[in-house]
Amino acid sequence: MAYYRLIISVISFWVLLLLGTTTHANITQQPNVQQFIHEMVQKYGFNEDELVKLLGQATIKQDILTAIARPAEGKPWYQYRPIFLTPERTKQGVEFWQQHSETLARAEEQFGVPPQIIVAILGVETSYGRNTGKYRVLDALSTLAFSYPKRADFFRSELKEFLLLTREEKLDPLTMHGSYAGAIGQPQFISSSYRNYAVDFSGKGQRDLIHNTSDVIGSVANYFAKHGWQNGKPVILPAIARDNDYKKIYTGDLKPRLSINEWGKYGVDAAVKQAPNQELAALVELQSAQDSRQLWLGLNNFYVITRYNHSPLYAMAVYQLSEAIVAQKKALEG
Repeated sequence: MAYYRLIISVISFWVLLLLGTTTHANITQQPNVQQFIHEMVQKYGFNEDELVKLLGQATIKQDILTAIARPAEGKPWYQYRPIFLTPERTKQGVEFWQQHSETLARAEEQFGVPPQIIVAILGVETSYGRNTGKYRVLDALSTLAFSYPKRADFFRSELKEFLLLTREEKLDPLTMHGSYAGAIGQPQFISSSYRNYAVDFSGKGQRDLIHNTSDVIGSVANYFAKHGWQNGKPVILPAIARDNDYKKIYTGDLKPRLSINEWGKYGVDAAVKQAPNQELAALVELQSAQDSRQLWLGLNNFYVITRYNHSPLYAMAVYQLSEAIVAQKKALEG
């Protein structure tokens, strides 16, 4: 009888795991977790007993591993775009801009980043703070740091940054929630970005990206400024290929390396009048339908958007949402 109970328990465990439930085993017995704890104690002065107790409360979640294996950025552009370019998201973006116009103007004056870009980032990331994530950050980062070998080094580093962040900002690591990848707050900053780029834009003495919208706006603007945003410069230009010569050198690299004039030598021209032909650009190719593609020339500011999320689909969604928000706001204001 005990044998059959054991078999049933094993089967039940795997069924629950496949259904995306959680695993509550104490991860602090794993060698990789013990090594991490030792590093945090030796290098950063954490109390070992307290850290063992904290990480012992982390939960490994199968649905996080499932989610990271199939991100939205894996979709073609024609399927990705409708997720973010919607009338409702555009309308909410205009409302957010109107509600926080003074703070957005102050951020533009201080950091040189236009309001529509800040607003669009928040629209794509969390629908302007409406959806900031359902997972405890501790669970998300522990799951990916210790049960996702493909990117374990990156997420161990982010778990380290998270522990340092919560200590510095006096935050409770057990109550903070975010995305399946551990991104935090309205702008979905990962912990390293939170530590390096968040600012106290409200002057309240703490950098709060969860509840304080002024801090959120200032921090997004600071992030873009620190990554080289050029105020008043274009973001991306539509392009036309005269032939297929560009495919000889096209790699998908988003870093602008050739001037628009130089792209012309490979049969790609900007489809706008008075293009800044000496500006460096990267070729962006997006699947606009099942069997067709569209070409764009991404300039420095487009590349800066991809420092927030490295996907060209993400950057294009932010840019096009920003343009839609500007157009609707102008229409409403006459």
